[in-house]
Amino acid sequence: MRLLGLDPGLRHTGWGIIEAEGNTLRHLANGAISSDGDLSLSERLVQLYDGISKVILDWQPAEAAVEETFVNKNPVSTLKLGQARGISLLVPSLNGLPVEEYAPNKIKKSVVGAGHAGKEQIHAMVGMLLPGCNIANEHAADALAVAICHAHYASSNRNLRKATMMAGRAP
Repeated sequence: MRLLGLDPGLRHTGWGIIEAEGNTLRHLANGAISSDGDLSLSERLVQLYDGISKVILDWQPAEAAVEETFVNKNPVSTLKLGQARGISLLVPSLNGLPVEEYAPNKIKKSVVGAGHAGKEQIHAMVGMLLPGCNIANEHAADALAVAICHAHYASSNRNLRKATMMAGRAP
């Protein structure tokens, strides 16, 4: 199954595409979509929308996963990040992809084994879990970590959705 991981940010939204087959993970591509800080907020969000749309069109993932964001100290930054995160949730959904969200600690625990691992540890483990992967930048590394986390939880999430739907149809 081809999976898209997204690490939302207004300046840089990281993306990573992996394939998961059983317990085997394979790196396909990664990068970051950057917005132009000289543009208005709405124009920057369009840049993120267009960039994520292109990644989906080019790589045709089956599912997507997005890192949840917690409140920062600066409320204006938090609001802008939330808007970029909204684009990261919206675009895959508009393209018919199921979208899951994961807390940063769950991603870290899934990739490194510890919920409070540092960025260096996460990036090192991403490289180990996806051998031969040339990681474009820190945003792409974080997005690949999101995709890896989703690969670990995707089948459980699908089974839970299916069971919930079946329970809703029961007489």
